[in-house]
Amino acid sequence: MVSAPLVRTVPPFRADQVGSLLKPRALIEAYKAREKKEIAEEKFQGIEQAAVREVVKLQEELGFKSVTDGEYSRSGWQRDFLVSFANVKIVPTAVKMRFHTEDGATDMIPPGLHVAGKLSRPRPIFIDAFKFLRSVTKVVPKITIPSPSLMHFRGGRKSVDERAYPDIEEFYGDLARVYAEEIADLGRNGCTYLQIDETNFAYLCDPSLREQVRAIGEDPDQLPHTYARLINNSIAGKPANMTVCMHLCRGNANSAWVAQGGYEPVAETLFNEIGITGYFLEYDSARAGGFEPLRFVPKGKIVVLGLVTTKKGKLETKDELKRRIDEAAKFVPLEQLALSPQCGFSSTLEGNKITVEEEIAKLELIVDTARDVWGD
Repeated sequence: MVSAPLVRTVPPFRADQVGSLLKPRALIEAYKAREKKEIAEEKFQGIEQAAVREVVKLQEELGFKSVTDGEYSRSGWQRDFLVSFANVKIVPTAVKMRFHTEDGATDMIPPGLHVAGKLSRPRPIFIDAFKFLRSVTKVVPKITIPSPSLMHFRGGRKSVDERAYPDIEEFYGDLARVYAEEIADLGRNGCTYLQIDETNFAYLCDPSLREQVRAIGEDPDQLPHTYARLINNSIAGKPANMTVCMHLCRGNANSAWVAQGGYEPVAETLFNEIGITGYFLEYDSARAGGFEPLRFVPKGKIVVLGLVTTKKGKLETKDELKRRIDEAAKFVPLEQLALSPQCGFSSTLEGNKITVEEEIAKLELIVDTARDVWGD
């Protein structure tokens, strides 16, 4: 316990959460009916908004200073956003993913993306969802968006049509531009807390995935620098009062994960070449490695330690969390640390293999532990 409160009045907060929360069954069924065109859009919106009101109320009652809409306004964490840009198509990917669980591993080839023509943003994407979230909360509303690196990583150069973009730098320029348009629009509508959900920096920590990246003609040592520039260009025009953070994810689908390996291969670039405020880092198991890479974190940046797993329902203890926070504080000062779940609880429609009651207990534990440690 600290001798004086280290209260944060701006995000990321000492107790924070990554974004997605378990969807209620009524909303899951509504999404399935919508896919089959068996439900009127007005009725679907009513179900969605009622669910958002409830999950916002839950987060506020637990004591969080910022809330999300649980990502209830999308069926999955990334696809709804990325395919909203013009000329983005879903295709098979060249990078094979091995999904791991405590019961074993399964090789899968998840869908990839192909940029079939010039990128544009025909219409706002998550603006209406953010406006509704802002209208139903008394605390800071946070919106999450998938990283622009996802548009490139799974297919590399082959995922971008060479007739549309003979020069790959032109593609990166357009990609940053369409992201910047959405981010500026969010800012105009009052967004002060944006989170970029990034998988590929974490994937580039895994030796097997680095080899697959080489196999599709990309350089795993160069990509972190390329993606850092892309993210910086995407957020360059953000409003001055908008805090941008990043969540690094090793894969999250039905309690399975993809990448393994500590942050060392990307740490220096991650913490020093990207112009953001905070990093939500997965640290719930040995697959994330140790805290040593945190030695590269510069003054002024916040590391939100994802010590509470969303993969299973077993509840961590306060003593366990405090011990691990102390370990991390050997490499970055306590005042630059915060606490969160390791990932979202429901990156997919159905979510992880955990109950709502277990999810609530974990969120409550995060708030209570942060209050003990930072006096916040």
